[in-house]
Amino acid sequence: MAERRVALVTGGARRLGAAFSRVLARRGYVVAIHHRQSHAEAAALGAEIASEGGESHTFAADLADPQAPAALVRDVVERCGRLDVVVNSAANMLRTPVGSVTAEQLDEIFALNTRAPFLIAQAAAAAMTDGGVIVNMADLAAFETWAGYIPHAMSKAAIVQMTRALARVLAPRIRVNAIAPGVVLLPDGWDGAASEHLAATTPLRRHGSPDDVMRAFEYLLDAPFVTGEVLFVDGGRHVRR
Repeated sequence: MAERRVALVTGGARRLGAAFSRVLARRGYVVAIHHRQSHAEAAALGAEIASEGGESHTFAADLADPQAPAALVRDVVERCGRLDVVVNSAANMLRTPVGSVTAEQLDEIFALNTRAPFLIAQAAAAAMTDGGVIVNMADLAAFETWAGYIPHAMSKAAIVQMTRALARVLAPRIRVNAIAPGVVLLPDGWDGAASEHLAATTPLRRHGSPDDVMRAFEYLLDAPFVTGEVLFVDGGRHVRR
């Protein structure tokens, strides 16, 4: 098992995380699928990967627990034998209009969106051999002003700086990049009117798809001279202003 490359995907059982897991499995990686409570989804995805001849393992952890990120990396290495790629995909997106934001909400957002990816990257860097790759999920919100999601945007702006700084500190052994998606999957609960508005205000006049993000991800996996980069996959929304 230790001879096969191993990839850890946080939040790897649902939405974009599941897409990352599938891509890595198809590329021959042993995939460590992390989830918090999505036991059924993780098991189903593992069965799907196995049916296509791939190998995966599931790991349950609440990454908001300060001790969980390093423990997760340790568990992956112990079970899978090594670690070559990390995708920091797990995140929350809480609506927090100014005037109603609480300290507890800030802690919840930053614990998962910022602290956990940093601690996972730190632990992974110690476990990886030369040639390791870390891909963080940033967000278009880090570069725009979303009135109802300022703490979320702050947490993702920190991911951008984290990506740049870790790329510098971990070079040349490990490359660190990020992807900043636009509208490729609507948040749960958003309605059709919001979807239409977002498409109309995107320069390419449509939504993207998880496949668009996966193409960017595979590029970053295969680009040995690219590190410290934030790759926008947003239909041009970041150049509107």
